[in-house]
Amino acid sequence: MSLDRAVLAFAGVMVLLSVVLTVYVHPLFLWFTVFIGVNMFQSAFTGFCPAAMIFKKLGFRPGTAF
Repeated sequence: MSLDRAVLAFAGVMVLLSVVLTVYVHPLFLWFTVFIGVNMFQSAFTGFCPAAMIFKKLGFRPGTAF
């Protein structure tokens, strides 16, 4: 799996987790979803993604975006 696909999969899992937490635990977990969305938006323009840095250290092969 490339680094790009790992980051996209991780972002998708985190969004789904935040929605489940919002529905079943507390409505303020919606801010977690907002944080994930803002992070994805800024990484699209800056190329800076903390998750990509972690996955790179874990040995994922580089992709085209990160």
